[in-house]
Amino acid sequence: MRSHYCGSINETHTDQEVTLCGWVHRRRDHGGVIFLDLRDREGVAQIVFDPDTPECFSAAEKVRSEFVVKVTGRVRLRPAGTENKDMATGKIEVLGKSLEILARAKTPPFPLDEYVDVGEDTRLRYRYMDLRRPEMQNRLRFRSKVTSYLRRFLDEQGFMDVETPILTRATPEGARDYLVPSRTHEGCFFALPQSPQLFKQLLMMSGFDRYYQIAKCFRDEDLRADRQPEFTQIDIEASFIDENTIMSITETMIRSMFRDLLSVDLGEFPRMPFSEAMRRFGSDKPDMRISLEMVDVADLLKSVEFKVFSGPANDPKGRVVAMRLPKGGELSRKQIDDYTKFVGIYGAKGLAYIKVNELAKGIEGLQSPIVKFMPGNIALEIIERVGAQDGDLVFFGADKAKIVNEAIGALRVKLGHDLKLLEREWAPLWVVDFPMFEETGDGGLTAIHHPFTAPSCSLETVEKDPESALSRAYDMVLNGTELGGGSIRIHDADMQEAVLKILGITEEQAKEKFGFLLEALKFGAPPHGGLAFGLDRLVMLMTGASSIREVIAFPKTQSAMCMLTEAPGTVDPKQLRELNIRLRVKEEAKPAVDANTGN
Repeated sequence: MRSHYCGSINETHTDQEVTLCGWVHRRRDHGGVIFLDLRDREGVAQIVFDPDTPECFSAAEKVRSEFVVKVTGRVRLRPAGTENKDMATGKIEVLGKSLEILARAKTPPFPLDEYVDVGEDTRLRYRYMDLRRPEMQNRLRFRSKVTSYLRRFLDEQGFMDVETPILTRATPEGARDYLVPSRTHEGCFFALPQSPQLFKQLLMMSGFDRYYQIAKCFRDEDLRADRQPEFTQIDIEASFIDENTIMSITETMIRSMFRDLLSVDLGEFPRMPFSEAMRRFGSDKPDMRISLEMVDVADLLKSVEFKVFSGPANDPKGRVVAMRLPKGGELSRKQIDDYTKFVGIYGAKGLAYIKVNELAKGIEGLQSPIVKFMPGNIALEIIERVGAQDGDLVFFGADKAKIVNEAIGALRVKLGHDLKLLEREWAPLWVVDFPMFEETGDGGLTAIHHPFTAPSCSLETVEKDPESALSRAYDMVLNGTELGGGSIRIHDADMQEAVLKILGITEEQAKEKFGFLLEALKFGAPPHGGLAFGLDRLVMLMTGASSIREVIAFPKTQSAMCMLTEAPGTVDPKQLRELNIRLRVKEEAKPAVDANTGN
């Protein structure tokens, strides 16, 4: 139907006849001459209609925004002085000779200009219109380039693209499963995969050696900007490999892609132990573009009378930190109050601070409501430890270690962005040496990554002191966002059974949930490991989008709803009967009855 895409014609096509199809982006009537900007996925071309072709001109008069049309005409250079440098096709135009209206359109619910601010609910309700905007077309086109690039790279490295099941069984991955009732097995359910983890391990045991998949994954959890109930992973696994090799392969892949698609040199990826990341930045995915760091000062505050500090300082699970903000003395009281409210989101009860006005004056040169609660020498020791200078401000965090890490860690990032403290555009990092386990609220242990991650110590050490065991796990971080995480897996049946036991999974439960894996491990499993990247997050970062919803064609809202199709929805009672499902309707609360009056 078409001979060229609108955005592909240029000066080399001058005097050629072309046929273009697309949407009318804009119509302009300049007193006897009608201009149409015709748009398709590759760009926009200007079409000119003049009265010399009455039938065609008459049709152009009826055309409106977003009409779908077919145009045939001759390519010519634009008159001198009328070129448009902002358009790829800005040096030429098409003199229209015929115009066919293929479909008429109602007035769009919002202008399709990328600079027009439109509410997200409206954009998602009319997503098919939103996706016509150049900004969205460019993002999804770039996403396609990313997936094509990754496939080529992995193919060249000897990885095989293998699909794994979507209908599987529930496994403990740290989030709720989406369950699918089985019609043919009454009372039983499939689960949509949170990841292809067990199947890719089984592929390694099957001798496939190197596997990859661009896989759909599902998690029924609360959402935020970088979460969706269904998301896409670039899943990678290899046999007879150690962590250094798999990290080297995937680092090369990401560096090459940034270089070739964005002309960005990420350089070498430094490695940082988990313990160091938490100590310095309060996060296992620190944004290394920001130089602000947390410094432990609990040892200096154990004996002060101020319980806000001395309490956490003497608590084995507490933490007290100070963080120097260069030139922070310029912050207003309102700004400090706003940051105090911000850390409250993370459970912090307040935000203490000291302004360093003039160090030469000693304690008299410090300004803060908390200085009076600590001996002068301690305050000055803290200032010296964090390296504060005149004009700086020192923030404090004191509470349970988890709260301090989350609150001050988040404050660090917010200050970095608010005060424009980013020292470079891109900052990659590997975080390594994660603990195998962490405590749960009820005193048990849970896996930091997942139950199939190999420890870096012996079976005896894991069984004797699981809380001190480190794992062979690694996360790739970029600009404070976890791009991907992986590990060397357990390939020994005894080790796998021991880890499941430490996690409180009984032998019976292990057999029920993972019996197939434990059995497979006994038939000769190679050492293997891998990594999974979040494709949506990766594209979000590379395109500068504000959330992954901006790089997914049809995303869900933060309440896991599709505004376009109004999913999830009710189903016919007949379908429920076939699935042996009966809905329980919640009864409305009845008004209380007075015991004396009976009313």
